Amino acid sequence: MKKNIALLALSLSMALTGCMNKEQGGTILGGIGGAVAGAQFGKGTGKLIATAVGALGGAYVGNQIGSSLDKADKLYAERTTNAALETAHSGQAMAWRNPDSGHSGVITPVRTFQDPSTNQYCREFQQTITVGGKTEQAYGKACRMPDGTWKIVQ
Repeated sequence: MKKNIALLALSLSMALTGCMNKEQGGTILGGIGGAVAGAQFGKGTGKLIATAVGALGGAYVGNQIGSSLDKADKLYAERTTNAALETAHSGQAMAWRNPDSGHSGVITPVRTFQDPSTNQYCREFQQTITVGGKTEQAYGKACRMPDGTWKIVQ
């Protein structure tokens, strides 16, 4: 009986999450999964506490996973980064946006130089990524490999 209720709740929440963003869906699915896992431990008040802790922990983990970049986001970012490093002038920003997740980013090469120790052409860049309304910035350095690809080295 408990397993049937858990499966019904999970199925219902999966259907509902189709109308939500990844963070909301992850929070709900994580909360339900955590509650189901927590309910397996303890008796009486202990079981109630374990269920509540499981629900809160699962909701937090689900939200964090839901707010991260998915495979499609990473592909958009990777393609744009390679194009920017290969073709953009220093100071010229190139943007990407995943229409499905709403996540986006901008990469701007800021300096091009030849590394004297490796004789490779390298570029310093600034990257901004927005996920779930939160924006993070990073700075890095990438060098062009002999096969023409760019590898982030810092």
